[in-house]
Amino acid sequence: MFYEQITSHRTVLSLGKKGNGTMIRESQEVKKIFDELCAQTKRPFPKFSQPLDAPSKPGVYIIRKKEVVLHVGRTLRGKGGIHQRLKNHLHGLSSFSAKYLKSKGVTLRKDEYTYQYLVLEDPRKRALLEAYAVGTLCPEHIGLGE
Repeated sequence: MFYEQITSHRTVLSLGKKGNGTMIRESQEVKKIFDELCAQTKRPFPKFSQPLDAPSKPGVYIIRKKEVVLHVGRTLRGKGGIHQRLKNHLHGLSSFSAKYLKSKGVTLRKDEYTYQYLVLEDPRKRALLEAYAVGTLCPEHIGLGE
């Protein structure tokens, strides 16, 4: 019953502004991109004086402690890309490190912390992927803009 309601809701959405199933196709594409993100290598955060291995391109990333998802984020602007966002977390310059790690971004350098990322140029797809990942993975910390 519940599934039927969701399915019929999706049908209504698909006939909305974009029409002809475009929104369903976009939803399926976001799921596919999400699977691709989750399949990326889990990289350990660097120890002191080691470089951070992440591109300066836009994208979406996941931060974990062991297998627990702590944070899902995306780049909003192109400057510095994923590398800059992860570096901000390491240096305590994000709401995630300030609120969740109690301003101790250095905590991420411990062995059990990892990150994954997927470069994604399209800003709409980045926003949709981040939203889908947050809704699916239910991270410990969600940036609420507060």
